[in-house]
Amino acid sequence: MKKNRLKFWLTVILVLIIDRITKELAGGIPAEGIALVPGVIGLRYAENAGAAFSMLSGHPRLLGVLSLALITGGYVWLRKKEIAAFPLFGLALMAGGAAGNMLDRLIRGFVPDMIETLFMNFPVFNIADSCLTVGCALVMISILFRGKDWEKKENG
Repeated sequence: MKKNRLKFWLTVILVLIIDRITKELAGGIPAEGIALVPGVIGLRYAENAGAAFSMLSGHPRLLGVLSLALITGGYVWLRKKEIAAFPLFGLALMAGGAAGNMLDRLIRGFVPDMIETLFMNFPVFNIADSCLTVGCALVMISILFRGKDWEKKENG
């Protein structure tokens, strides 16, 4: 039980560290961008003052406060539950990603993005966004295949 909580917090911290490092390095990307895998994926610096796909653009502090409220609510909820390892890992990815983008909104007033898909027209995104997406997918998979039984039971 406590071992899973430790893994949860280590995952959140690791996501935050990787997110912070990549966002700091993103400022050095040339204006024309860099193709990492030509025609597939590249790096291009962008500043997002909104949420996903620039929703609520122009209100980064409000988004930061809303993120803080959601993270706090999630933390309070998680303290009362024993979650199985698989969905807990997904929740940790989500928490780390949400915290990374929340810090940028509150401190910078925008979220730096740098990962660009070159094979389709898709918004530029960052590591925190990727962790949020993967974490949501893991939680959804857990719910779909385990239903409401994704909480850890006494005997298993």
